[in-house]
Amino acid sequence: MHIAYVNGRYLARDRAAVNVEDRGYQFADGVYEVIAAQGGRLIDLERHFDRLDRSLAALDIVRPCERAALRVIVREVLRRNRIRDGIVYMQVTRGVARRNHAFPAAAVPALVVTAARKQPPSQAAVERGVKVITVPETRWKRPDIKSVALLPNVLAKQQAMAAGAEEAWFVDEAGRVTEGSSTNAWIVTGPAEVVTRPLGRDILAGITRDVVLETARESNIRVVERSFTVDEAKGAREAFITSTTSWVLPVVAIDGAPVGDGRPGPVTRLLLDAYRRRVAGDAGSS
Repeated sequence: MHIAYVNGRYLARDRAAVNVEDRGYQFADGVYEVIAAQGGRLIDLERHFDRLDRSLAALDIVRPCERAALRVIVREVLRRNRIRDGIVYMQVTRGVARRNHAFPAAAVPALVVTAARKQPPSQAAVERGVKVITVPETRWKRPDIKSVALLPNVLAKQQAMAAGAEEAWFVDEAGRVTEGSSTNAWIVTGPAEVVTRPLGRDILAGITRDVVLETARESNIRVVERSFTVDEAKGAREAFITSTTSWVLPVVAIDGAPVGDGRPGPVTRLLLDAYRRRVAGDAGSS
C-alpha cells in the first residue's frame, strides 16, 4: 500500500486528498521539492530544505513546520512505503481559503509528502544519451522559485517527446539557453571547459548543479558560469543535463544535430563517475 502524508496524517495514497479551495490547486500558489533516496539515505537533504526555505520566503509562505519535524516526516514516508531507492516529493501551498487572488489573512500552510520507487539512470541510458530540442522561453520571470506553476515546462517537455527527444532547453530572446524543462543545461567547449549559465532569477538553483560544480572543481576541471547560445551548444564538444532524477546525462543531439561525435564524451563521463562516488559516500544525507 502506498502511503502519503497530508497535513498531519499518514493516509493510503488512493484516499489522500486536499481541499478543493487549496490555493495550490486554484492558483498554483505553492512550491515543491524532489529529493532522491539511495540505499535508504536521502541525498543532499539539507540543501533541498535550504532551497525550500528560499522558495517559501520568496512567496511569503510560512513554513508548515520546523525543519526537524520535516526530517521526521520525510523519513517516515520513505519507511512506510518501504523505499530504499527512489524519490520523495514535498509540496507546500499557502493553504485553504475562500477563492480570492489576494493573500488570505490567516491561512495555514498545507504540506503533502509522497514517495515513489525510482532508479537513477542506467548505464544503458547513459550510453544512449538524450536528445534535446530548443524552445522559446515562455515561463514567468521567476523560475528561480521552485513553484508548482509548471505548465510551460509541461508543454515544453511534451513538445520534446513529440519530436522524439527527451528534453527541451528554453532559449531567451538573445538566443541564449536558460535551462531545461526539468534540468539544468551544460556544455563542454573546445578547451575542455565546462560551461553552465550563472545563477540568477532566470534559472533554478539546481542541487545537482551545485554538486557537479563542486566535483568538477575538485577534479581540476575548469568551470565557467556564463551564458551560452544555441549555436555555441550545437558546436560544443560535449553537452549534458543535470537534475535530482537525471544525475548527469549526456546530450548527444540538439535540434537533430549531433553534439561532438554524437556519443557521450569523456568530461561528461568523468563528472558522472565523480557524482556517483559522491552519492555513494554521502554520509551527510541520511
